[in-house]
Amino acid sequence: MSNNSSYKYKHRSKSASTTNKSNRSFNNNRRPSRQGYKPSTLDPSLLVKEAIQTEENIYKSDRFINDLPISNNLKQCLDKKGYKRPTEIQDKTIENLIEGKDLLGIAQTGTGKTGAFLIPIIEQLLHKKVNPYALIVVPTRELATQVEEEFRSMTKGLGLYSSCFIGGTNISRDMQNLRRPSHVVIATPGRLLDLVNRRALSLNRFNTLVLDEFDRMLDMGFIRDVQKIIDGMYHRNQTMLFSATLDKSQQSLINSILRDPVTVKVSSGDRPVDSIDQDIIRLKPGEDKFDILYNMLCEQEFSKVLLFEETKHKVKRLCQKLNKVGIKAEQIHGDKSQNARQHALNDFKNGRVRVLVATDVASRGIDVSDVSHVINYQVPQTHDSYIHRIGRTGRAGKIGKALTFVA
Repeated sequence: MSNNSSYKYKHRSKSASTTNKSNRSFNNNRRPSRQGYKPSTLDPSLLVKEAIQTEENIYKSDRFINDLPISNNLKQCLDKKGYKRPTEIQDKTIENLIEGKDLLGIAQTGTGKTGAFLIPIIEQLLHKKVNPYALIVVPTRELATQVEEEFRSMTKGLGLYSSCFIGGTNISRDMQNLRRPSHVVIATPGRLLDLVNRRALSLNRFNTLVLDEFDRMLDMGFIRDVQKIIDGMYHRNQTMLFSATLDKSQQSLINSILRDPVTVKVSSGDRPVDSIDQDIIRLKPGEDKFDILYNMLCEQEFSKVLLFEETKHKVKRLCQKLNKVGIKAEQIHGDKSQNARQHALNDFKNGRVRVLVATDVASRGIDVSDVSHVINYQVPQTHDSYIHRIGRTGRAGKIGKALTFVA
């Protein structure tokens, strides 16, 4: 695969398609409005890279979950979930976290980092059921929901409880839920501080703080909120900070949050993972982008596709066009309610739809293990955005594929 080449798709003739031309309504004379879209300055040659998969690239622990220094009832819960061996981030962090040390973990989504912080928290709670004990702060509603689901599935029958507080839901209901015992609270920064400001929740009752996807929190402008949360936790004994990237400009802030931390880095945060085939689809004069996308999605290999657009309006339009031509698709963007976003994500996870169209912001926190392709319908604005997008494929030792349309 060379940098001058572009992805070769099979042309599917209109007569062979399941939908006739009259129903497809591509309307080549219509040009989508580009108002508000700034052309990307990314060099397309950076978006072409062949995947490398060797046994050395796949981390394999020399011990099993049963070998970890955790309680037998927790081991049984993890065994029921299918845990066999710890992932690299889990293998290198769990014992340090059980001992109460602060942690700086540099790891991409999909490396098992949620288990890396939940397992030690659960283990500590089994020995001392403090209510509340741990506060887990995440940047997005989707990620918060996923973390709570993981906590609940890990603690079935253990007598441990959690609460999840996120924007876009009824805050009065949140205030009622706070009357129930919760050992672990998972929240987005804005909703958490809303509850604190209403005196419904006291931050100084928590002993442990987890900041997950810290780099995304900063990208989304949560730095002041995070500082307020930290300042309110007077009795904080342990802090775990996880980030996909580590920027030098963040180092002084991280140093002010963590105390003599253990630092573990399990994947490079400044380049795509090696297990992803990356290529471009270079449009020729007169070619219709949507027609090419449709032809690709008709191929069997495109089994679970995460498709990125730049704005919520473009996401809506593209999703509607896909459904109109018989490609089952869902959408997530800022105008969607939390329930609607979660429903769309569940349909994508469970295979009821095979294409999820998303914006960058709305997609943060999406963790789906078997995404076959990530497609950028426009070239992303930044290389960092590109990295985060394509990192949602090529997981668990599988080869993923990332394609980017280039005009």
